[in-house]
Amino acid sequence: TKFGCGIAQCGACTIHLDEMAVRSCQIPVSAVGEKKITTIEGLSEEGDHPVQKAWLEQDVPQCGYCQAGQIMTAAALLKENPHPTDEEIETAMNGNICRCGTYTRIKAAVKAASDS
Repeated sequence: TKFGCGIAQCGACTIHLDEMAVRSCQIPVSAVGEKKITTIEGLSEEGDHPVQKAWLEQDVPQCGYCQAGQIMTAAALLKENPHPTDEEIETAMNGNICRCGTYTRIKAAVKAASDS
């Protein structure tokens, strides 16, 4: 999990809180209570989550800065909506900024993961 902008604008720090994608930089520890927290490190023990596999197959990673947040957002989307449309993917991923501009690959990876 990465710290990004600190103002919930970039998405790099996205985690799952009770299986919902949230920006960790805006969640005080006191607000977590008994909720389940999942970070990129806990998404899959072997790194074989369908989204992680699709990320590699679609050659998404460039610098890696945004990848954890992008993957966590995509995983939450697919858990809620296993077969999203292009528009639903774009809406869900909209708040995650990629400095390298791999948005087309990101969308392709989400589609590939939804097909697996």
